[in-house]
Amino acid sequence: MRRVIVDYKKLTNEILSMLVEKYPDGYGDDDIIKFKNANNETVEAVEVRTEDTIYLVKVSTRLANTMEKFEDDDDDDFGTDDSLGNDIEIPEEQEDDDD
Repeated sequence: MRRVIVDYKKLTNEILSMLVEKYPDGYGDDDIIKFKNANNETVEAVEVRTEDTIYLVKVSTRLANTMEKFEDDDDDDFGTDDSLGNDIEIPEEQEDDDD
């Protein structure tokens, strides 16, 4: 399985969507993985997996903001589809003529 380190600036919508799905309330300290990169610098990241790749997304304040904005945009898009609900017929109330 490949491991790919991704900076928030290079996140695709697919990876961002997986992050938001895995961490809907944001990530915590327990979710952060720490490791040394090739330059012996400590890197903090959160992990998301596909069938063939493990993405290690570098942690930053901007990542958290980007995830939050992406989730808010998805919520906004959900309610703006004009085609939703147009095919539903609501019957009018019928009065009883038996009285």
